[in-house]
Amino acid sequence: MSNIGLYIELKDGKIKKSNKESLALAKKSGNTVIAVVFTNELSGLTENLKYADKIIQVKGDDLSFHPDSYANTISKIISENKMDYFIAPYSFQARELFPRIYGKTENSSLTNDCVEVDFASNSVTKPVYSGKLLKRFKLLADVKLLTLRPNVFPAEETDSSKEPEVSEYSIDKSSERIKIIETKKSETKKIDLMEAEIIVSGGRGVKSKENFSIIEDLAKLLEAGVGASRAAVDSEYATYDMQVGQTGKVVNPKLYIACGISGAIQHFVGMKTSKVIVAINKDPEAPIFKKADYGIVGDLFKIVPLLKEEIEKNI
Repeated sequence: MSNIGLYIELKDGKIKKSNKESLALAKKSGNTVIAVVFTNELSGLTENLKYADKIIQVKGDDLSFHPDSYANTISKIISENKMDYFIAPYSFQARELFPRIYGKTENSSLTNDCVEVDFASNSVTKPVYSGKLLKRFKLLADVKLLTLRPNVFPAEETDSSKEPEVSEYSIDKSSERIKIIETKKSETKKIDLMEAEIIVSGGRGVKSKENFSIIEDLAKLLEAGVGASRAAVDSEYATYDMQVGQTGKVVNPKLYIACGISGAIQHFVGMKTSKVIVAINKDPEAPIFKKADYGIVGDLFKIVPLLKEEIEKNI
């Protein structure tokens, strides 16, 4: 039996949906599940961590995310608890943290953006070559560090007949080599694109920052995240945290609506695993139509309001 460690990422003091996916995956494997969470207040979180066999609560005076201290602390926890796997969602935080854990953990391997995991055979599957292929890897290291693509693994209920054991651990800040002077958060509370089930994205065809409100209005109606192509971000129609694509976020929603996006390969890489893709573009030769499940050739400034109107009728 393996010991599977899970990094529990918090957002505004709450456990992210993608953490529930990794918890369910680990629990279904029949192995020992150990959840590691950096918080001084565990109450309110235990209900979502009930599938873990053990919870390691990391405490300290300052628990704000710092990749050096987090990595140093986690590396020690992995060693002391003889973990065979240590897993997290494929988030921006994990991208910064896990290479540092890899560098501090002896005989370890790191595999990012996994879409399949087989604990019995110690193998994983992940996209390669900008998502053109899926490749299966056999993991030979003693400690296997993995990040999982959100919205791929079901966050389904699993049997949990006992309360997890809770132990405390102190954060190790001795290895910090950089000082975080300031952290700026987005002024508006946006739906996390990497966890969103529906995303409405705009491209260069939106034509201006002011016009992006048409995308935001449709997204609000659908309770969806708002995304953007790199061209829209470069043109300052949208902010970088909204960018979907090879140099932005990789998303996996149930529904992806692309408005005024031509469909360059760099953008497609970031959303190709969406369950259903709807494209709206006035250019019938736009590459996005070759990838879309449904395509509407027309002016987005006419089509999107009509869509919004029809959706409102059925709410």
